[in-house]
Amino acid sequence: MTRRDFALGTTLAAGRPAGAQKAEANIRPGLYSITYLGLWYRGDALPLEQVIRRARQFGYEGVEIDGKRPHGDPLDMPRRRCRELSRHAREQGIEIYAVAANNDFSSPMPEFREAQLLYVRELIRMTADLGAKLLRVFLAWPGVTARPEGGGRYDIARRVWTETHREFSAERIWDWCREGMAEAARCASDTGVTLALQNHAPVVQGYRDVLRMVREVGSPHLKVCFDPRLEHGMASQEVVRATREIGPLQVLSHYGNEYTEADGRIVLKEDENIAAQVEGLLDIGYQGYLGFELCHPLPVVDGRLVGIDFADRNAELAARSLRETIAEVRKRRAA
Repeated sequence: MTRRDFALGTTLAAGRPAGAQKAEANIRPGLYSITYLGLWYRGDALPLEQVIRRARQFGYEGVEIDGKRPHGDPLDMPRRRCRELSRHAREQGIEIYAVAANNDFSSPMPEFREAQLLYVRELIRMTADLGAKLLRVFLAWPGVTARPEGGGRYDIARRVWTETHREFSAERIWDWCREGMAEAARCASDTGVTLALQNHAPVVQGYRDVLRMVREVGSPHLKVCFDPRLEHGMASQEVVRATREIGPLQVLSHYGNEYTEADGRIVLKEDENIAAQVEGLLDIGYQGYLGFELCHPLPVVDGRLVGIDFADRNAELAARSLRETIAEVRKRRAA
């Protein structure tokens, strides 16, 4: 298994902050249901009960539910359904730890922003009814388009978003997002749910934009979902430093790759900063989930898009890979 991240070495060890001893980190492997939404592979979505059983089978401890059809749209999730699903998860020994919004507070049209606020308010209600504590949110999300032949694409939604926002300044768009996020945080405060703002483009250009928004909103119910993969080109040392900078505001994170196995060893398709990500989370005493997601265009083999077996294999290997990485980083830190 090749991981450039293990080149962290003594540079990071020397840079580890001194001071009071932090609580021992507890990084828990989670499965984000978008992996089985039926969007990126050929075939139908798995019902949420089956996603939960897959999580248990592959060694995850919890599930994050995507907040859209066919998984977790609040239109389909009245309180009774939420309680039934929560009970099923508990029986399987799986925690529903988060719900993921696909919201956009950036639209120049107030009708669109108000519709998005209503969507997020209902997701907050749904999150609370599920017994989860976190709702992952965006400032802006252009969307995704399903292909008739199977799979998905981002380019159409990105073009629409770009054209809609072309005549407005970055600061005006930021103001709309802040207004929406502040109102959403007030809704969350009534339920005990915490919003976890992800460092996802297009309005957010990096994790410091997320920190800026959290400061400007100034609510204890708005914190951070920091995903280093979204900081394109960020080196391992920078991942650790960014994680330390975010510190206790970080309440959620994700990872994702494609995996194969050769001679009993897991091989990653893409080089990644997962070991640096784990290093940083251990440094800050992180108590939460690191959720696997398979959420990108998948391979076409012999003229056909891969099927759900590809998602199964990657979800299984991802859980093993994360556990191995955590153990390896802990061992190196203790040496």
